[in-house]
Amino acid sequence: MRTVNLYSDQLALDPDFYELLVSSHARFVRDPLADFGSGPNWMYQAAPFAVVAHDAERDPKFVYANMTAQRVFGYSWKEFIALPSRLSARIENREERRYLLDAVSRNGSYVGYEGSRVKKSGEIFSMEDGVIWQLVDDHGHCYGQAAMFSRWTNVHTQNDPPAKQPAA
Repeated sequence: MRTVNLYSDQLALDPDFYELLVSSHARFVRDPLADFGSGPNWMYQAAPFAVVAHDAERDPKFVYANMTAQRVFGYSWKEFIALPSRLSARIENREERRYLLDAVSRNGSYVGYEGSRVKKSGEIFSMEDGVIWQLVDDHGHCYGQAAMFSRWTNVHTQNDPPAKQPAA
């Protein structure tokens, strides 16, 4: 696997990033993320579950969101990849989210995550069957973390304002 440029305009369909996603998932979760023969096009455009990834910065930003995640959260690709990932959580849940991500950093993965997230509109949805894992290549370089969830339910409109986009 070559070095992956997380900030490439072509990351959505990048075969090296796809390989990083699925190989890291297999390593840490010990379960395949995609069927053999699936590829980056399937993961981005047709996967029936949401997949997101953020970088390894101190205040990580999303670098990937497949079409299912974009529909669930209500962000376009360009909006998603400019968003600090902490803004996907309700204000009162951000500290808990940080603890969870720290645990994933130490342990490699967390399976069975359930929690609430915030859509662009400010509406809340709950997600179930979530998995979070480290994105680590064959040389041990950590690119960040990824998450997938296969079940979600709209909850209600929250009082928090929609997540603000960073100034351009």
